[in-house]
Amino acid sequence: MDRKNLTRTLRRLQEGKLTVEAALDRLKHLPFEDAAYAHIDHHRSLRHGMPEVIYCEGKTIEQITGITKRMLKAGSDILATRASVAAFKAIKKLDKRAVYHEASRAIVVQKSAKEPTKGIVLVLTAGTSDIPVADEAAVTAAALGSSVRTVYDVGVAGIHRLFSKKELLDEARVIVVAAGMDGALPSVVGGLVDKPVIAVPTSVGYGAGFQGLAPLLTMLNSCASGVAVMNIDNGFGAGVLAHRINLLGE
Repeated sequence: MDRKNLTRTLRRLQEGKLTVEAALDRLKHLPFEDAAYAHIDHHRSLRHGMPEVIYCEGKTIEQITGITKRMLKAGSDILATRASVAAFKAIKKLDKRAVYHEASRAIVVQKSAKEPTKGIVLVLTAGTSDIPVADEAAVTAAALGSSVRTVYDVGVAGIHRLFSKKELLDEARVIVVAAGMDGALPSVVGGLVDKPVIAVPTSVGYGAGFQGLAPLLTMLNSCASGVAVMNIDNGFGAGVLAHRINLLGE
């Protein structure tokens, strides 16, 4: 249960519109709910502004829907990452507002509209093959309430493509850059802007890329200041961090 729903429950109790028994039923699963296969953290949104996120890989459809059902009952929005189409169809049966983002395999259920931030999170990719990771970052930041723009396929193999987007670079409050292969794009971007850059290495590339290890090392060794580096393919982590940085300027 998030802060808004907690306040509403207590107010309805005070106004006599909710029985003590009904209020206790709503509150009994705080701070977490034991579902045997998962301890669902209903207090997370109270602690740091966003509900628990469901990481779907390795979970059964029954486990995913079980967690989702309990979170929906508690009043939470839903963000499920690395989800299959089957998982989406199952969640869609629970809530018709569910949206599936095919590129990143993310499912979003927003129970109430959020006013988007004035600040912009800009998400860039070096190549088209980096889009799934970048989309995970974009979907995550947008689901949390950030205004998000995306620009894809502007890597260093044709750097003039990036320069043509200079106006967007200047407008953004924080920039996420996803790149595989040589992983050079975040350093270039970091040398062009005066704002935080979040670099995300992707596991895109040939054998010597070592499934993203080569771009990860490149980004960690960036000569540009102000560049933070996420783990390989961690678009979700980049989206959360970008949103939190973005909120500081609101």
